[in-house]
Amino acid sequence: MDIRHLQYFLEVARLRSFTKAAEMLYITQPTISKTIKNMEDEWGVTLFHRQGKGIELTDAGRIMYQQAQQMVEAFQRVSDELEDLMNLKRGHLRIGLPPMIGSSFFPEVIGQFHHKYPQITIQLIEDGAKKVEADVESGQTDIGVAVLPVNEEVFHYYSFIQENLLLLLHPSHRLAGRDSVSLVELADEPFVLFREDFTLHDRIIRECIGAGFEPHVVYESSQWDLISGMVAANLGIALLPETICREIDASRVTILPLDNPSIPWQLGMVWRKDRYLSFAAREWISFTRSLLGENG
Repeated sequence: MDIRHLQYFLEVARLRSFTKAAEMLYITQPTISKTIKNMEDEWGVTLFHRQGKGIELTDAGRIMYQQAQQMVEAFQRVSDELEDLMNLKRGHLRIGLPPMIGSSFFPEVIGQFHHKYPQITIQLIEDGAKKVEADVESGQTDIGVAVLPVNEEVFHYYSFIQENLLLLLHPSHRLAGRDSVSLVELADEPFVLFREDFTLHDRIIRECIGAGFEPHVVYESSQWDLISGMVAANLGIALLPETICREIDASRVTILPLDNPSIPWQLGMVWRKDRYLSFAAREWISFTRSLLGENG
């Protein structure tokens, strides 16, 4: 017996007629009669008294009617909620987000997404890009923003930022009057970096070693505004993405291009290849891809 059989039974009981129920349900009378007979055989009870052309519920039929109503109503509620989910009327997303880019992009993005889908809730988990990537891989979050490249055997992704790191100096620094600075010229400078759980920490150290020196790191932080504040206090130099540099008060620090080599920085939205994505997650990917654009 399935939910359809209960619906047939309720319609017969409501209309007190096999013929009228069959017409209402757009099925044949033999089909509905056979369904009711199978239900009676399965439960070992008689559901209807048949008196000529009229029918009435038996005591067993009244018990079945009460229970069937509840089951069909519950099934309909589930169907309605699944339909809501399919239509993106509700849902929940866990999104990993590096704090250094959250304030630059995502308040407006989340606001527009919420306006379109007000019943989809979003939980933001702020961590360095390394931790974000690990959480998406482990399933702790549904989607994350990570520094590319990522392992393409594990993740689907799209890129929405592709730019270079810029150099932050105190305005009184000996290099502040230059049009650009090469990386090797920073060999003796004190560096202010993001913490080790941020991908940029390793990226900058790796690039410096490639240029022939190991950077002298004097401070580490998880906050880009604190890093720029340390540069403004003449405590060291920093390398930050262009996107973040646009948020910095240029009257307090000097911002210059870095060359020979430049250090690229690329952000992407990432999600696991082999894990089911909810409808809300799929729509977030589609929505942000359209809103933010795609690079590379």
